[in-house]
Amino acid sequence: MKEKFYITTAIAYTSSKPHIGNTYEIVLADAIARYKRLKGYDVYFQTGTDEHGEKIELKAKEAGVSPQEYVDGIASEIKSIWDIMNTSYDKFVRTTDEHHEQIVQKIFQRMLQKGDIYLGEYKGLYCTPCESFWTESQLVDGKCPDCGRDVEIKSEEAYFFRLSKYQDQLIEYIETHPEFIQPEARKNEMINNFLKPGLQDLCVSRTSFDWGIPVLDNPKHVVYVWLDALTNYITNIGYDPDGSSQEFFNWWPADLHLIGKDIIRFHTIYWPCFLMSLDLPLPKQVFGHPWLIMSDGKMSKSRGNVIYADDLVHEFGVDAVRYYVLHEIPFASDGVFTKELLIERTNGDLVNILGNLVNRTIAMAKKYFASHLENRNVVEEVDSELLSMVNGLEEKVEARMSHLEIGAALDEIFEVLRRSNKYIDETTPWTLAKEEDKKERLETVLYHLIESIRVCAVFLSPFLPETSEKIFQQIHSTNQEFQFNKNTIYDLNEPEILFQRIDGEK
Repeated sequence: MKEKFYITTAIAYTSSKPHIGNTYEIVLADAIARYKRLKGYDVYFQTGTDEHGEKIELKAKEAGVSPQEYVDGIASEIKSIWDIMNTSYDKFVRTTDEHHEQIVQKIFQRMLQKGDIYLGEYKGLYCTPCESFWTESQLVDGKCPDCGRDVEIKSEEAYFFRLSKYQDQLIEYIETHPEFIQPEARKNEMINNFLKPGLQDLCVSRTSFDWGIPVLDNPKHVVYVWLDALTNYITNIGYDPDGSSQEFFNWWPADLHLIGKDIIRFHTIYWPCFLMSLDLPLPKQVFGHPWLIMSDGKMSKSRGNVIYADDLVHEFGVDAVRYYVLHEIPFASDGVFTKELLIERTNGDLVNILGNLVNRTIAMAKKYFASHLENRNVVEEVDSELLSMVNGLEEKVEARMSHLEIGAALDEIFEVLRRSNKYIDETTPWTLAKEEDKKERLETVLYHLIESIRVCAVFLSPFLPETSEKIFQQIHSTNQEFQFNKNTIYDLNEPEILFQRIDGEK
């Protein structure tokens, strides 16, 4: 049996169309999921939409439609963008799905029966856009610490989850499982800023709006956003407090929750405590990825600096956009988006290094050997470094991907592509073609190049799936081996341009 790998993104909030910064997360998760499949894992990749809450109710009212009509429209738009980005999710979940709502109600009842949820009254400083209560000390300059907007005092009857009950257990778990919260800085932030100062019990129901999942025994209350949203990771794989399916036991615990750094507190404090209450194992890792920001700061509609992925794809193509967001955001710090850098990366890496290598190698094979290549094994000293780099690529990419260093994994592949271009300059096939006694040497050189391209295309497939497929079509191969193969006979197809050079001025 294959080893399983269950990966999730955060579910996107259906308040508005997702921008390129939101889209980065789904592309990042897709690259990881595709890589794991490439390496032989049985992968389940889940994403979707978070559709309840006061903010949605207000947005729907402003639009003159029902909340359900509103979220149907936005969820459809989000799914469309995920599809435009060529993401290979296995399930797109929605928190308005009837099955999810029923299981959330059961989870709430189970926690209530256990005494982990109790009825009380909440009075606090509330941020409607974030749907979060804050204490005075948590505010930044008197405003919401997450979004910087104004907060208002609210008081209402509410159910609370005994977060404090699981505080010590969670601290012990985090300290004995160093891989649980990544990167390291996020772990230190959670322990020092939230856990050690002490956890307050968490408000898990609301009565001041209706757009949510009703509490079974007290339907004037609706289940509050985080208990509803976070549980999607188990409700959609067969969890049921009254008896879970075999599918649930096959997939849980999740191997990786990939989420934005701004919601890591909910995934590494609230979510583990919910799971402890349900006597379920914790996910193996929560990775709080950095943001993709604009040169003038975080993307926001009020600043007028929002860019959408579908617009970029229309302008530059899906794999150019995927390459940019995967390559340009460092492992643990924010990356900056500019169209100028996107154009520079497309022309420099995708056109000059990758595209030109594939095009001129296939063109030379067509010119000198009518597109038919075999390995004549006429090797020289100059070949050894290239072949060594090709055969060492699997280990290098795996080392990077095991730490989710996606941009660095791409760099390893492009180092081999750069070396392949240098190999052309070193071996000068056009010179070899002039000498009849060098014909077998020339064919060997071109064979080496095609095999290098093939192996690189294998490792590019998680990141640039469309481009990888085009390369395999051009070299007329389906061979997914990770190592240089000495015994293939190639009958290549016509060379085609992979990426068009972009005129930055235009």
